Amino acid sequence: MSTMKQHTLGWIGTGRMGFPMALRLAKAGCDIAVYNRTRAKAEPLAEHGARIVNSPADLWDRDIVFTMVSASEDLKEVVTGPNGVLSHKGKAPKVLVDCSTVSQEASAEVRRAVSAAGGAMLAAPVSGNAKVVKAGRLSIVASGPKNAYDMAAPYLAAVGQGVSYVGDGELARIVKICHNVLLGVVAQSLCEITVLAEKAGVKRHAFLDFINKSVMGSTFTRYKAPAIVNLDWTTTFTPVLLRKDLDLGLAAARELGVPMPIAAATREIVQTLIGNGFVTEDFITLLAQEAKASGLELKTENVAVSDGLS
Repeated sequence: MSTMKQHTLGWIGTGRMGFPMALRLAKAGCDIAVYNRTRAKAEPLAEHGARIVNSPADLWDRDIVFTMVSASEDLKEVVTGPNGVLSHKGKAPKVLVDCSTVSQEASAEVRRAVSAAGGAMLAAPVSGNAKVVKAGRLSIVASGPKNAYDMAAPYLAAVGQGVSYVGDGELARIVKICHNVLLGVVAQSLCEITVLAEKAGVKRHAFLDFINKSVMGSTFTRYKAPAIVNLDWTTTFTPVLLRKDLDLGLAAARELGVPMPIAAATREIVQTLIGNGFVTEDFITLLAQEAKASGLELKTENVAVSDGLS
């Protein structure tokens, strides 16, 4: 039997990230059943062999169920709610793998419920956007029982470029929250220095070409370069979601006694961005806010720039 058909899979959540992730598993030949609150968003997966179900409860008999939802309350609803995966009393998937970015408290609550029903849970939040998923470059960090991780690892590897196992419990949650705090700080810093360079007379595409070839270049600076150069605000991650993760990181910092002045300042900058009406656009609209505060009128440069993903 093919490794990818060794276990039956369930998938909950086919939004901006969930759809391409589930698609990679379907294309890999997995036996996968999928639920999404808006069924129409999941139905295209049927063309690739996925079975679409009407409720999370329909996935109770799958060996491994993945969840990719927007918030803590959504995770609790699809797992422990009246029509959740655990709504068949005494029955549960062998492993629940949550790829969402939720609070450690919500994750721990769901973990206890899964364990009580006889299953195991992995926290497996991801790093990247839909384009990164399609390019096979998604990064995943996982924590939970090692035997559960070993069972799910081949499928997690099929979704992205590799998985980092960091131990038991909720450790993956704090790793992902720390990651997204860094994401916000780096994005704001990148916007600040780009505006500084442009006000001094340097074209954005030329400046970012240098940065991306230097030791300061990264996967992030490269795949954001086209958006910054050509003012493409197509949504990959909203300011509202970034604020949520900054809040989670700052809450953890307060609890653990870690001063985070730069992260705190970035959180307030993101709040200002939201207050100025940038809610559903991409978070790299931080560039527009920085330019306005600097008296710089942004114009698209209409230059073809590689995103480093292909």
